[in-house]
This record gives sequence, structure tokens and C-alpha cells, in this order.
Amino acid sequence: MFEKINNATAKPAVWSKYTADVLWTDSHIAKQMLEFHLNPALSLASRTSPFIDESVAWLVSEFKLNETSKVIDFGCGPGLYTHRLKAKSIGTVVGLDFSKNSLKHATKQAEQASLDIEYNYGNYLEYSDSRKFDLITLVMCDLCALSPKQRSKLYGKFKSLLAPNGSIALDVYTETRFANQNESLSLEKNSMNGFWSNKDYWCIQSSFKYEDEKVTLDLYAISQEDREWTVFNWLQHFTVETLSQELDAHGLEIKRAYSDLKGAQFIDGDEMALVIGHK
Repeated sequence: MFEKINNATAKPAVWSKYTADVLWTDSHIAKQMLEFHLNPALSLASRTSPFIDESVAWLVSEFKLNETSKVIDFGCGPGLYTHRLKAKSIGTVVGLDFSKNSLKHATKQAEQASLDIEYNYGNYLEYSDSRKFDLITLVMCDLCALSPKQRSKLYGKFKSLLAPNGSIALDVYTETRFANQNESLSLEKNSMNGFWSNKDYWCIQSSFKYEDEKVTLDLYAISQEDREWTVFNWLQHFTVETLSQELDAHGLEIKRAYSDLKGAQFIDGDEMALVIGHK
């Protein structure tokens, strides 16, 4: 028992393991994630409904989107952004996601509203397309969950998919947020209201900080009568300068910075939104 607990709470090497697929491929957890997405009052997996409404209106105005524009949303989830974009008569709207559950919901909603939205299932790091897009979106700080190697691969995808005068709009966590995070350790039965399983379980949650890399990790060690597994939730934190350095190697640069994807004036806070384009 001592060895198990010791191993479950040991601080791993930064970016040593990636388990994001568990959130989308485990049927129970995927259902929980979809419920979080669809609750208009919560901002756990998606922004609140009023925020998304304002965000989409800003995107359409800021990037002058119209019936000839091509837009692709990386990590579209249940289509909260893609649905609203297409409802504003944007020409081509494409959504990519790793959750069959979320895409099933998105497709159903589009069919019911007679909206022609293209949804593609799979890991967006492996996506390829011959089309060039006027706007690429990656919301809810999804970039922060990717390792440096994965981010580099994604920037390459962005570069190849972006139209000559196209833009990328995304948000990220900042080093200001990182400074306010604390390391912690907790043990709870059926934690997070049964989020991890519909059967009884114990969860050891360890929160770690990696000062040099500006990375945090929430490590969940889950134990059931017939199963044990771990989930690694990594988050990278950025400044405009550190993200600019990553983008530079791929021929991309930050054009504008905001506080959020509604176009609010940039002030120092936990998050920032960025408009990125070709150098």
C-alpha cells in the first residue's frame, strides 16, 4: 500500500505522459464532458452561452467573415462555435474533434437547424486538408494542454491550412495564472461528483508546478475494485514573448493581443487571446 501511494503521488517528469484521449474515449467520462459543454451557465469545458454569442459576433466582425469565407474550428466539441458561425451565413464551416459523443450531438443540432456544417472525427494533430482557411480557431485554451512537440506539429498544420491573408484566433493561459497556482494533494471518494466513473472509486489528486517550464500538472490516480488508472492534465502557460518564439520557427507571428476572444482590450490576467497570421 505504501509503495502504491508513493508512486501515485510522485512528481513525474514534465510532459512525460499524455492521457487526454481518456476524456473523450471513455464512455462515462465523455458523457460527463458533454454535459459540462452543454450547460450554458458553466465555463468548465466551454465558455458560457452569452460569452460564446459575443465571441462569435466579434469573430465575424473582426475577420470580416461572409458567405465566401472558410472557417475551421480545432477541438469544436458539440459545435457551440461552429453552429453559431454557420447560422450567421458563413460560407464553409468545418469542425474537428476527438469525441464521437460531442460530434454526434453537433451533427444532430446542425441537421435539426438545416445548417450545412462539416464535422470530422479524429485527432486534429493528424488532420490534413487541401483547402486554405480564412480563419482557424482553437478556443478554451486547448493549446495549453499540448506538449512542446505537439504544439510544434500543430503550428505546422496551421501554417499549411492558413490562407495567404488568413488568421488564427486562439486563447491561452498566462504566466500570471501560473504564479497563482499552488501544489496540493487530496484524497476523495467518488470525487468531482462521480466524474471519473459510475462505480465507486477513490481518487488521489496531486497538483504540481514546474517552475522552469511554466507548466502545471493535475495528476489523478483513480482506484476501483477492478481497475486502476491515471489521468495527466498538463497546462502550459505563456507570455506573448514565449509564444512568439514558438510561432517564429513556423513562419507565424502574433498580430494582436486581447484579454479574451470577445476582443476586450489586453490587460494582465489569467488568460489572453491572440490573433496570429503569416509572417
